[in-house]
Amino acid sequence: MMKQYMSKVTEFFKAPMTNGMALGTAAVAVMATKRDLHLLIVVVIINNSNLKSAIHEKKFFFVTMANPIQEIIEKQVLTVAKAMEDKIDDEIASLEKLDEDDLEVLRERRLKQMKKMAEKKKRWMSIGHGEYSEIHSEKDFFSVVKSSERVVCHFYRENWPCKVMDKHMSILAKQHIETRFVKIQAEKSPFLAERLKIVVLPTLALIKNTKVDDYVVGFNELGGKDDFSTEDLEERIARAQVIHYEGESSLKQKSTTQVRRNVRQSARSDSDSE
Repeated sequence: MMKQYMSKVTEFFKAPMTNGMALGTAAVAVMATKRDLHLLIVVVIINNSNLKSAIHEKKFFFVTMANPIQEIIEKQVLTVAKAMEDKIDDEIASLEKLDEDDLEVLRERRLKQMKKMAEKKKRWMSIGHGEYSEIHSEKDFFSVVKSSERVVCHFYRENWPCKVMDKHMSILAKQHIETRFVKIQAEKSPFLAERLKIVVLPTLALIKNTKVDDYVVGFNELGGKDDFSTEDLEERIARAQVIHYEGESSLKQKSTTQVRRNVRQSARSDSDSE
C-alpha cells in the first residue's frame, strides 16, 4: 500500500507546474496511521516568497484512502498556509511603506537594544559570568542564585567523571555569559546535597529564578560514557532553557572533534598528576 502511495507521489513530483517548471523535492512527508486508515500528506514549499504560488500550483498534495478525517486535515493545512501567506504579505507591505523617518526609528530602536544588551553583559561579567568558578560555602550558593537569573551548578567530588564535567563546564561558561556556571563540593555542602537530593556525582543543578528546574545526573543523558561532546551537554542544558540556544550550537562546528579530544586528554592529565 505504501509503495502505491509513493508511486503516485513520485508521478506527481515529475508533473510540470503551470509555468512549465519542475515541481521540486518534497520538504515534508508525514504518514499518520489510525487502525487501518492511512493518510500520506506531502507538503512542498520552495521558500516563503513562493508561498502564494505554492497554494495555487498544487505544491500541496494529498494521497489518501477513503478517510473521514481527510477533509478536516486538509482544511487545517490550508488554513495554516493561508495564515503564513497573509503574514508574509503584511510584512512585505509594511517594508514597502517605510520612509526615511521610519528607517531612522528602526535604527534608533536597534541601537537601544544593543546598548541594553551591552549593559546586561557588563553586569553579568561583574558578578562572575563568563568563567567557571567554585563556590566554597553553602551561603555563597544562595548568594549566587539570588544575583543571577540563570545558574548551572555542578555538585562534584574529586573523581574522574567530575573532572570531565569540569572541562565541558569551563567551555560553556565562556560561550554563554548570560548564565552563571559554578561548582560546589557535595561532601562539604551536606545541607544542599540533602535538600536537593544530590546522590550521584557529577550532578548539574539547572536553576532559574532561584529555583532548581532540572538536573543532569551523571552521564546517562549524555550517551552513558565520558566521551560526550560539549555540544551534547549544551543541548541538554538548553532543554531546561537555562542558556540561550537557537537550535544550533554556539560552539564552532569545525572544533567539535578537537574539543572532545582535548577534554578527555586534559582531564586524564589532571587525574594522573594527582
